[in-house]
Amino acid sequence: MSAVIIDGVQIAERSKSETAEGIAQLRQAGYPVHLVAVLVGATPAAEIYANRQAEACRNIGIDYTLLALPEDISNKSLRTEIRKLSHDPSVTGIMLHMPLPAHIDVARVQYEIDVVKDVEGVNPANIGYVFYKHVVIAPCTAMAAVELIKTTGVPLEGAETVVVGASHIVGKPIALLLTEQLATVTITHIATRDLKAHTQRADILVSAAGKAGLITADHVRPGACVIDVGINRITLPDGTKKTVGDVDFESVRQKAGYITPVPGGVGPMTVAMLLRNTLRSAQILAGVSVS
Repeated sequence: MSAVIIDGVQIAERSKSETAEGIAQLRQAGYPVHLVAVLVGATPAAEIYANRQAEACRNIGIDYTLLALPEDISNKSLRTEIRKLSHDPSVTGIMLHMPLPAHIDVARVQYEIDVVKDVEGVNPANIGYVFYKHVVIAPCTAMAAVELIKTTGVPLEGAETVVVGASHIVGKPIALLLTEQLATVTITHIATRDLKAHTQRADILVSAAGKAGLITADHVRPGACVIDVGINRITLPDGTKKTVGDVDFESVRQKAGYITPVPGGVGPMTVAMLLRNTLRSAQILAGVSVS
């Protein structure tokens, strides 16, 4: 029997509806909810994404400003711009569009984002807070993956869980958040000698490696919950482009118990978590109690 497909679009819409209610309550109390997105070196693709982001924010009541900066901006000038936003009381959330130009020191710039206004959870301090179970703002994609797992009803406590990929803002935070839920977590990475030996015992398998087709049916335990975080652009034999995940969806869906599609899985939920984080940042700044 085929796996249950986890509909990230539908789940994200429910989350956004809840976030919209929280934003309306804040606004009624007279508090701002204002996200500023910083885009360094505009490209057509980046501008399209920014426009979609602006629409998503405005649809639920978030004020959105796009700060477009030149591609040749210096590290010092960019840090200064971020610092200004961090100290601006009218701004409640800050995000930094990636990728940045090669000459920019990404980590150093991320340090300048106020910890509370860091709606993407990329400031290394926020990653540290996740480690110490004192979450202020968690990384959006990591939150999205965990929330999608929770919707399946698959028990997390004690579950054998394997995270494929150990990036600082996706793989490792996912592992930390799952560990906080008392799952038994293994992280695999480029130096892992026998990937299948780990993935085949997983009740929950999360792939965030960024490699198309990495996870096949042979990697998956029957009935496992499979979360595909990968977003990869591939070229088909006829020359057309297609977006796929890390998981060979058609083969794995015949073996797994639950599976997320790409697109339509983790991606929409990541946007929903960005919006939720934007609300959370505004609530903290307003002194409103948040869970």
